[in-house]
Amino acid sequence: MTAEPVRVLVVDDQELVREGIASLLAIQPGITVVGAVPDGLQAVEAAVADRPDVVLMDVRMPVMDGVTAVGVLAGRAPDCRVIMLTTFDDDAYVVQALAAGAVGYLLKNLPSAELAAAVRLAHAGVAQLDPAVARRLAAGHVRPVSPEPAPHVPEGPGPEVLTARETDVLRLIATGSTNREIAGRLFLSEGTVKNHISRMLSRLGLRDRTHAAIYARDHGLL
Repeated sequence: MTAEPVRVLVVDDQELVREGIASLLAIQPGITVVGAVPDGLQAVEAAVADRPDVVLMDVRMPVMDGVTAVGVLAGRAPDCRVIMLTTFDDDAYVVQALAAGAVGYLLKNLPSAELAAAVRLAHAGVAQLDPAVARRLAAGHVRPVSPEPAPHVPEGPGPEVLTARETDVLRLIATGSTNREIAGRLFLSEGTVKNHISRMLSRLGLRDRTHAAIYARDHGLL
């Protein structure tokens, strides 16, 4: 019997890098790319909706950084195995990522065939560290880092302008819930959920659900 292909989600804020990684992996045998998204918050939403086997996660991204996203995924999609794929070989990032639940930490300079092999190994439960990263980590020179700041969401109307149902929808968006999950939780149709989201964004003067999640956090709705 032929084994099912490993389902992979690619997360990177640089479009050229993100699409390049996805394209290279898509032609590797035994791998199916199920999505490519630009930040940790969208990664959580995509992982919950599409249930990839492996998530390739960048570290420094806007909205939600990769390390934070790993921690959220540990609770929201615990079956996903996350490999950090980054240009940063800083020991502190390694420690934080592994502590959050990542199963590997690799640098972006590895060949595509090796990356594909790493994906398969992660799916099999094999933890991996880039050799250079492992040497740096063994040296014990851990330095603290600060996560990438989230984008500024302009102050607008307070949450009191929302109906009770719109507030419920906003809270669920902020937890990374998909429209389907929101519909199930609130006993609504997906079309009704979309209408609530559109009205909620309009009332608050927000651009998209990512900014809605930041608004909810900043206004104590989580």
